[in-house]
Amino acid sequence: MKLKDKVAIVTGGASGIGEATVRLFASEGASVVIADRSALGEKLARELGASGFAAHYSEVDVSREDDTRRLIDDTVNRFGRLDIMVANAGIAHPSAPVEDVSVEQWQQMIDVNLTGVFLSNKLAIVQMKKQGSGGAVVNMASILGHVGMPGAASYNAAKGGVVNLTRSLGVAYAKDGIRVNAVCPGFVATPLIERASGEARARLVAAHPVGRLGQAAEVAKAVLFLASDDASFVVGTSLIVDGGYCAQ
Repeated sequence: MKLKDKVAIVTGGASGIGEATVRLFASEGASVVIADRSALGEKLARELGASGFAAHYSEVDVSREDDTRRLIDDTVNRFGRLDIMVANAGIAHPSAPVEDVSVEQWQQMIDVNLTGVFLSNKLAIVQMKKQGSGGAVVNMASILGHVGMPGAASYNAAKGGVVNLTRSLGVAYAKDGIRVNAVCPGFVATPLIERASGEARARLVAAHPVGRLGQAAEVAKAVLFLASDDASFVVGTSLIVDGGYCAQ
């Protein structure tokens, strides 16, 4: 019960790494708010509630400040406080050379994957400072915040921004007992990747020295570590969880 009596928000919590994180946090004793724009989030909250866990779904567009402020206010009104913010919500676009990326596509990526993280961090920190008892913020970055990939310029830029935003906020708010860190996953088995051609999937698998793709539950365990008191001396770091991809 590493998160006993803690209150957590997980953005993008309806599926994938977010869902795995929600389930793990609930099992570790946290009250969890699933922030998403998918009906799957409401279904997940009902399922967890039926199993005796404290879970609530909130429909949120993380790129909108008013939405994110409402999310945090509703969380505090419902559960009394906010201890953990997991800024996981994000999008991806099909691979394309930069000359084919429109300004609108670029802006959408920055709005959700970088501005959305900024807003979640900013408003969670405001609440945590008001409470005066510290807290933990975990941002979902990516290995593509550390290494470049052809055809992913806007995603690379956004995730690189998340990595450095995490460093900046980590050193700025450590004195307040608020730890800001990030997780940088490698390629994780998702329905999208599973639908890829055998050749494409084989290339992704081969790029990881462990010889396989990651699992959402493996990344969620890294998020749990950074959110828990086990990481009490970890500040401003980006924890790479990639089966050796970046070590090559």
